[in-house]
Amino acid sequence: MSIDSKTQLQTWLKDAHAMEEQAEQMLTAQAKRLEHYPKLRDRITQHIEETRSQAERLKECLESQGESTSTMKDMGGKFAAMGQAIGGSMASDEVVKGGIASYAFEHFEIANYRALIAAADQLAETHVCEVCESILNEELAMAKWLEENLDDITRAFLTRAESDELSGKR
Repeated sequence: MSIDSKTQLQTWLKDAHAMEEQAEQMLTAQAKRLEHYPKLRDRITQHIEETRSQAERLKECLESQGESTSTMKDMGGKFAAMGQAIGGSMASDEVVKGGIASYAFEHFEIANYRALIAAADQLAETHVCEVCESILNEELAMAKWLEENLDDITRAFLTRAESDELSGKR
């Protein structure tokens, strides 16, 4: 089986677009339930805007190559995010599990963008390479923020849970 590298790059761009659609849906659902964690909510809200911009930039990359996003992949990503949001909302420790899941998802995105950069570089697709490098930097920044703040988020959750337990709010 022969692989057309240009077609493969376009497929991966479509996958990345669907991944960003999933991320937006997942982060938006999570942000709605973080009223007791304003620092986390604010950072997630900022990353939602970055994610929307990322999806738009990927769409522009595809369109510049005469391609469009994949409606099926985008819908699949949104459906998966909806399931994650419903499942997460049932957990009393959602803020911690959500932080862990977000940290893991950021690294999944980072790996995808590194592969896209390598492919775009090999194909001399300078614009795609630049767009993916820009997005990679945003994903690295979010992963770093989560890494630096997950400890505090976990401790804040435990303190809040103990306080609720003592006051009979549970």
